[in-house]
Amino acid sequence: MKLAIPVMSNNGFDAEVSEHFGHAPYFAFVELEGDTVLGVEIERNPFESHGPGQIPGYIHQKGANILIARGIGARAIDFFHNFGIEVITGAFGTVKDLVEAYVSGSLMSSHYEPKEKFHNH
Repeated sequence: MKLAIPVMSNNGFDAEVSEHFGHAPYFAFVELEGDTVLGVEIERNPFESHGPGQIPGYIHQKGANILIARGIGARAIDFFHNFGIEVITGAFGTVKDLVEAYVSGSLMSSHYEPKEKFHNH
C-alpha cells in the first residue's frame, strides 16, 4: 500500500502537511506493508500550476492507494475516487504523525464519500 501526502518541504518524515493539496510544493509517498513502513520518498509537485485532474492522475501513476490531505475540493476528491484512491482529509502534523495515526487506525477523515452520495434525493 502506498500513501500520498502533500507536504511543505523535502524533510522526509518531518515534513509538515500542506494546507491545500494542489498548492503543495512537494508530495510524500510512503510505502507500507501491513503496519510496517518500508520508506518515504519526497518529490517536487510537478503540477503546482495545474489543471483539473492532473494531480490526481500523477498520484495514481505513482501507485498511491490513499491520499491524506488537510484541505481538498470536492471536484478533486471525485477525480481521486474515479482512480480508486481513498481520500482522507482534515490532516494535521508531519508525515511521521500521519503515518503513525493511519497505521494505528486513529486517522479519521472529515470526508470519505464521493460527492454523488450527497446528491441523492
